[in-house]
Amino acid sequence: MDEEIAVFCGLDVGKSEHHATALDRSGERIFDKPLPQDEARLRELFTGLQQHGRVLVIVDQPNTIGALPIAVARDCGATVAYLPGLAMRKAADLYPGKSKTDARDAFIIADTARSMPHTLRSVDRDSEVLAALKVLSGFDADLTHECTRAINRLRSLLLQIFPALERVFPGTVLTRTLVLELFIKYAGPTGLRAAGRGNVLRWARNHSRKDPAKLIDAVFTALDEQTVTVIGTDAVELVIPRVAAQIKELKEQRAIVAAEVEKLLDDFPLSTVLMSMPGVGIKTAATILLSIGDASTFTSAGHLAAYAGIAPVTRRSGTSIRGEFPARSGNKQLKNALFRSAWIASCHHPASKDYYEKKRAQGKKHNAAVICLARRRCDVIFSMLKHGTLYEDKPARTA
Repeated sequence: MDEEIAVFCGLDVGKSEHHATALDRSGERIFDKPLPQDEARLRELFTGLQQHGRVLVIVDQPNTIGALPIAVARDCGATVAYLPGLAMRKAADLYPGKSKTDARDAFIIADTARSMPHTLRSVDRDSEVLAALKVLSGFDADLTHECTRAINRLRSLLLQIFPALERVFPGTVLTRTLVLELFIKYAGPTGLRAAGRGNVLRWARNHSRKDPAKLIDAVFTALDEQTVTVIGTDAVELVIPRVAAQIKELKEQRAIVAAEVEKLLDDFPLSTVLMSMPGVGIKTAATILLSIGDASTFTSAGHLAAYAGIAPVTRRSGTSIRGEFPARSGNKQLKNALFRSAWIASCHHPASKDYYEKKRAQGKKHNAAVICLARRRCDVIFSMLKHGTLYEDKPARTA
């Protein structure tokens, strides 16, 4: 932590009201009161605290309800930092008492920043591009969850009235545009049987670039496997086309959001650096940038790996218990992004595939081998972001 910081102001942010606790370097309280979600009051506080010296404002939520305090603090010339929730929960266990109040949380935030500055994350690196990227990525995550629920709902409806028909659409086949439009037009088994194979095949050929004959044959083969009509079929077939239309719309919205994210990343130089690495696409690059920015807040690649939760944790107890175990903590979104990119690279990138196979030959299971590869790639990502250099494959060493 910068030695010039004189005041540590912890904010437990809320929708309509925050609680602020300001401590000096010795831990004495300078301010400890609630204040409204109001620019004038926030500005008054931050400006008043600056008479004691340089102010560090620490929040527990840098987005949504914490966005206004951060903007006002920056405008007043204060430094801003973020205390992650996991770090705060662990720090709270070090203080006496088990009560959960805004005042206690604000004090813990301020005192943790004062005494354990390594737990903080900077939010000063945010730019207009990253701010917009956060909004779009959050919206895409919401769309993804809604789409998953709708897909599960559609599959459940088909299983309820016609299990054989549901088996025709395994995995992502159910979400293909042609299949969704098929359910929108014919609703379910009753509508498909009434239309007949010839009419359905003719319609499908007019709405598909590839020959859909194989899919339509499988559909009508499945329709022949069940002769009874399950109670509630009429009601289910009223719902099926609506759910299918919902899935189609959500997919279209996600495609629009993906295009907007790609445009934003085009304006962010580090995105090109990240996506030059095998296995890193638009969404992975966006997740990494939102999690660590330019990696300037991390002192080493090991620090970054520990933050992501992909560095092994060493456990020792005397001489009897030794070993390294997978970390259970870390930034879950970043960890998942690094894991997925390493997995993809192990399938399509020769050097990554060789390293993965080497770890498997050493007896490691699939997930462990991918984590080892992700840890190795983390070193490369850290160096690429630090120096702004594109990925380059190193030639294999010769004996």
